[in-house]
Amino acid sequence: MAKGNFNVGVAQIGPRLGDVAYNLGLYEDQVRQAKQRGIDLVVFPELSLTGYALRDLVPSVAVRRDAPEAKRLAELSRDIAIVAGLVEEADDCRFYNAAMYFDRGELRHVHRKVYLPTYGMFDEQRYFARGDRVRAFDTRFGRLAVLVCEDLWHPSTGYLAALDGATAILCPSSSPLRGVSEGTSADDNARFWEMLNGFYAQTFGLYVVYANRVGFEDGVGFWGGSEIVDPFGARLAKARYYEPDFIAAAASHATVRRKRLAAPLLRDEDLDLTINELLRIRGRTDRVAGSDPVAAPRAVGGRSSPPRAAAAVPRHGGTAERARKTAPAGRSRRR
Repeated sequence: MAKGNFNVGVAQIGPRLGDVAYNLGLYEDQVRQAKQRGIDLVVFPELSLTGYALRDLVPSVAVRRDAPEAKRLAELSRDIAIVAGLVEEADDCRFYNAAMYFDRGELRHVHRKVYLPTYGMFDEQRYFARGDRVRAFDTRFGRLAVLVCEDLWHPSTGYLAALDGATAILCPSSSPLRGVSEGTSADDNARFWEMLNGFYAQTFGLYVVYANRVGFEDGVGFWGGSEIVDPFGARLAKARYYEPDFIAAAASHATVRRKRLAAPLLRDEDLDLTINELLRIRGRTDRVAGSDPVAAPRAVGGRSSPPRAAAAVPRHGGTAERARKTAPAGRSRRR
């Protein structure tokens, strides 16, 4: 199998809330079926090992990287790569909504959800710590990135993953039913996700593997509808709405190459421009309504003084690489 060519599957399951043993059994069954179908990589939904609406159950179902459940997932991955959605307990007793990537019998990558929704029915930031990075990572299938549900609603995450070399974004999700329009087969939330997945796939020239769950928790339904979208926006596989399902499709590096040759947006992306403008925005202190900080300088000590600007990244001599090496670890947090 050439690198970048692989068969990817999505296990659209309905986990039980707080029942890790039962849900691990679902994983085992789905992995067994995936292997029989010749799948190389299978993606499970967000928090599908634990259930989603956990609230105070979070500490009791959390999985450490050396826990028996993690070791069992590693064993299952000896012949097939697995993306598992679960609660990760870190050494400092923080709990993360995480996706773990297992392959060849080892845990190879962990993505901790960066954007924890707190609007509407969501209350994740009350129970989880936030992740602080978005990274693509090397696999035997090429360079991949994992983003968890709400992460992908923020354009910066897909942008960062693509710039970091990802040719596919794997997105475990627990997306609920929200808004049903008359005469449609899916709810409004589903239609928005489908638009979003196609947009990212075409804009960044990569595969989007979206793994949603089904079932009900505390009266909240999850709509399923998982899908695999290619770099041209074509839906290679689409799961049923509201019911458990398994879908699969073949991903190829040649398709990524063809799309990026036709629309070389990543090649032409000006990383230094983006960095400089973000530094300017982050460092801006003049936010008086209707005023231009350049045209209306601040008064300092009775004298007008131009606003301070963040130091720009030089635009020559390997600036993008130098910016990555000198950037501080993590990111600032404002509450």
